[in-house]
Amino acid sequence: MGTYLLKRLLASVLTAVLASILVFLLMRMVPGDVVAQMMGQAGGENAATALREFFGLDQPIYMQYLTWISRVVQGDLGTSWTRGLPVTDMIGPAFLVTLEIAVLTLAIATLVGVPLGILAGIYENRPLDTLIQSFNILGLAAPVFWVGLMLLVGVSMVAGWSPPLRFVPITKSLEDNLAILILPVASLGLLQAAAYSQFVRQNVVSALNQEYVRTAVAKGVPTGTIFFKHILRNVLIPVITFMGLILIQILGGTVIIESLFALPGLGRLLLTAIETRDYPVLQGALLVVVVAAMVVNLVIDLAYRLIDPRVRVS
Repeated sequence: MGTYLLKRLLASVLTAVLASILVFLLMRMVPGDVVAQMMGQAGGENAATALREFFGLDQPIYMQYLTWISRVVQGDLGTSWTRGLPVTDMIGPAFLVTLEIAVLTLAIATLVGVPLGILAGIYENRPLDTLIQSFNILGLAAPVFWVGLMLLVGVSMVAGWSPPLRFVPITKSLEDNLAILILPVASLGLLQAAAYSQFVRQNVVSALNQEYVRTAVAKGVPTGTIFFKHILRNVLIPVITFMGLILIQILGGTVIIESLFALPGLGRLLLTAIETRDYPVLQGALLVVVVAAMVVNLVIDLAYRLIDPRVRVS
């Protein structure tokens, strides 16, 4: 286990380095730069040249990367070109908002999707399965912004209620915090619940068709024992792995949902940085997202190896 963990950590470091290079180069491929944003049509060539020198944009790309990555290794993500604030100070609060959305969304997706998938698998090709499958197809096909918008409009029209306009951290008021997060979390959670349900259903159907389950049924083993000992145990192991994919999808969905509901999370920070060509903020935020996804994959992979003896043996 120790050797495997060391190999995974080394692979993660290599992946992080490659990701940092990719992120850095992608930012330089976006048309325009922060100087053009600041100067507009009124600035002169001398002023533009001075700004490019100030931001280091006059240096070769490899020098710009080496300067940036050397600071990143020291824990310094730089300073925002448009706001003049340390990037770490901007990313920290935004990441906590996104993390809260992701955790709540995962909870909803798991609590709704897993039971629905189990029921659909047990009652395969029956009316209940058809109903749940319809929900799954709709959830897998619907865009997250459409679901969020429909929930926002629907709740406003039916209940005459709309979420608060300003985000309130959970440390200040739990009630106000949940009031503004309930619709965005529901929008993401229901869509991911559909993916969860579909995945769990496939595994339940597969487990029910296994020879050992049929043998247990033929021997008259109680249904509850068959379900908890043979079906549920084998279904939950791949579900844990699938959880990592769900979390990564949630991180992607937060970019849209945070903009729709005006939440000050990492996704909204990314979009603002793209619009203003704020390279330090954009590079830092993307790097945080990549590292977070890598950590999730590593934790899920290790948990999978601890739970499933077959993986440990191999």
